[in-house]
Amino acid sequence: MQDDLERVLFHETTILSRLDEIAAQISKDYSRKELTVIAVLNGSLMFMADLLRRIPLPLNLDCLSVASYHGKAQTSGEVIFKQIALPDVQDRHILILDDILDSGNTLAAIREKLETARPRTIKVCVLLSKKKQRARKVDADYIGFEIEDEFVVGYGLDYDERYRNLPYIGVLRHELIKG
Repeated sequence: MQDDLERVLFHETTILSRLDEIAAQISKDYSRKELTVIAVLNGSLMFMADLLRRIPLPLNLDCLSVASYHGKAQTSGEVIFKQIALPDVQDRHILILDDILDSGNTLAAIREKLETARPRTIKVCVLLSKKKQRARKVDADYIGFEIEDEFVVGYGLDYDERYRNLPYIGVLRHELIKG
């Protein structure tokens, strides 16, 4: 799988060091508050596990399964929620965790859906944020790393369900990406 990468962007030690910093900020911001974390599956699994172990606060954890890429390199723009019921978020402080902020379609759809359940607050935490024009306006409150508009894999991020298990984040070679 290493041969499928153009280059490694962030090594595991760099990622974990940055997670220490994000966890410290989240812990400070939510001190004396009960936090509900909503992780976006499947891409955020590695990020979620490593980040939450660094946050010494009582918290609730739930997950949302959504799809917007449908096996392609570009988002379709259509966000499909794969579960019947949303997590109970009424009157709670919500932190949405996602692997990457790209077009903004997925996070905007999740935020809108959760807002209908009347949470107290909603903040967004992403491991990666692409420096690009977004299809929908979404801001992340906590960002691991800003990256250029390249197709990245590893540390939970995939291409056609492959590469999630890489312990680092790398740029996938262009010739391996189907339109």
